[in-house]
Amino acid sequence: MFACILGSLTGCERKPLIPPTPPPPLLLQLTPTTYGDLPGWTDDRVSEALPALTRSCNRVLRLEPAAPIGPRAVGGTAADWRQPCTVMANAASDDTSLRTLLESEFTPVQVSAGGNGEGIFTGYYEVELDGARAPSSRFQVPLYRRPADLLSANLGNFANDLSGRTIFGRVDGDRFVPYASRAEIDRGVLAGRGLELLWVEDPVDAFILQIQGSGRIRLADGGVMRVGFAAANGQPFFAIGRALVDRGAVPKDKASMQDIRAWLKAHPEEARSIMQMNRRYIFFREVAGDGPIGAEGVPLTAGRSLAVDTSLLPLGVPVWLDTSWPSDPGRPLRRLMVAQDTGAAIQGPVRGDFFWGTGEAALAEAGRMKSAGRYWLLLPKSVVARMKPTS
Repeated sequence: MFACILGSLTGCERKPLIPPTPPPPLLLQLTPTTYGDLPGWTDDRVSEALPALTRSCNRVLRLEPAAPIGPRAVGGTAADWRQPCTVMANAASDDTSLRTLLESEFTPVQVSAGGNGEGIFTGYYEVELDGARAPSSRFQVPLYRRPADLLSANLGNFANDLSGRTIFGRVDGDRFVPYASRAEIDRGVLAGRGLELLWVEDPVDAFILQIQGSGRIRLADGGVMRVGFAAANGQPFFAIGRALVDRGAVPKDKASMQDIRAWLKAHPEEARSIMQMNRRYIFFREVAGDGPIGAEGVPLTAGRSLAVDTSLLPLGVPVWLDTSWPSDPGRPLRRLMVAQDTGAAIQGPVRGDFFWGTGEAALAEAGRMKSAGRYWLLLPKSVVARMKPTS
């Protein structure tokens, strides 16, 4: 979906079918607080987050001591994490022991912007589909690998004022031109080049897979293949949900991912042109082992991994989340998470994307989640001791 912090990984394309209204830009503020300020802190089964904590700590322990944790070293350096992460490696798996360990090694720091600690939390999931290694009368929709002629250009190499901008395209003679759009790829511009990774049954499901950025494919000949984001064609993203709402096809209060998918499947003739309004197209790669893989480079943990804005916040950091269940807005959703992913729509100091897991059960929550909430980072005490509140 964009250039990841640590490379092209599965969480990287995810964008919303209907984008949330972007908030005005506000500066990150960090305020040290206490565990007594965390609503529900003593009620959570924090041990369920231990696999996510361990994976992130294992990664941090491989870093050089001076390596910064997060932008502007907002999470300190890897040296600050050696003590808590070493202790974490031998942590007991019961809730009471782990909670005591966290309290002894970390200090909660509330995240806010412009004095406001409340933001929006959405959800995402790993798509699960049937597919095959070869086309058939049932499986006719290809998932493509990254083409060799898809190239990137770092514009900062040409002009300082373009630093940080990367474009994608291909070489045509002596020109660098945009890569094929979704409509052109649908018409077969890549066919016959041996780029097909897998074949799936339904073009709408393939489209949703591209939006989510990762998937688990049940193969017709047995077994399962995990696929993840390999690259995008560099064309602009367009949120088709907004178009469906604008034309009255889907009511605004019925514009969840499930509702949009149902409309597309019920209107196959119109669905193709609607989906092609999003010119952006995603190429996939096989992901070996556990998955999906987040932007931190570790497998995500259902219900415990959170995507954050990595231009502001560090990956690998424990997070205390206070929001509500999408299926039951009156029910608090308060738990220990770990910041392990990012997403193109995840922008702002108090903004998160909750990973719900794999398949339809996960979609039931993820597709409807747009919940107000707040969160706290749990930072090593050595980091907080020298911290000045940011503003």
